Formats: sequence, structure tokens, C-alpha cells
Amino acid sequence: MSAKKSGGAKAEDGAGQPSFEGAMQRLETIVAEMEDGKLNLEDMIARFEEGQKLIGFCTAKLNEVEKKVEMLVKRGESVTLEPFPETEDEAEDSRTDARAQEKDELF
Repeated sequence: MSAKKSGGAKAEDGAGQPSFEGAMQRLETIVAEMEDGKLNLEDMIARFEEGQKLIGFCTAKLNEVEKKVEMLVKRGESVTLEPFPETEDEAEDSRTDARAQEKDELF
């Protein structure tokens, strides 16, 4: 009943922590195994639990990266904090809003 580790992507970073890429690859393997329908109930539950832990890990990593990006957004000569847009449409909306606000400030 032990979870089989997939090869390929490096599963851990230099500090012994799982890498984001390794966690994502393992999640893909778990999904494929669960969709295959050949696991018994006990193994299915074990894969589900492992997947939930990996999802939590990946979400935390993405949130950490998002915060770093927010801190590094640069506007002109000054560095400002700005939320990271979730989609390209939201990014375009933000740019449009910023241009409209700049025009309002000029007049």
C-alpha cells in the first residue's frame, strides 16, 4: 500500500524539501492512478490523502511566490506593492483602470 514515487522531475530541493515541480508531477501520477480505477478502496483513500497534502504544499508555494512578485512590481522610478492579477483579463482591466486614473489625475 505504499505510494509509488514517479521518476523524472527532482522530487526535492537542496534543503530536502519537496520541489513544486516534483509535487505537481506526483499529483499528476496520483490522478492517473485514481482515474485508472484499478486501486482498491484503501489505496484510493491513501492516494486521496497524499494528494490533499500535495495540493496544500503547492498552494502554499504559489502564495509565497505571489507575495514575492507583489513586492517586486516596479512602476517608473519607485517600487510599489501591487496585487498579482489572477488572469490576463484581470491584468488588462487593471492596466485600463490605471490609465483612466492617470488621465483623471492630469485634469
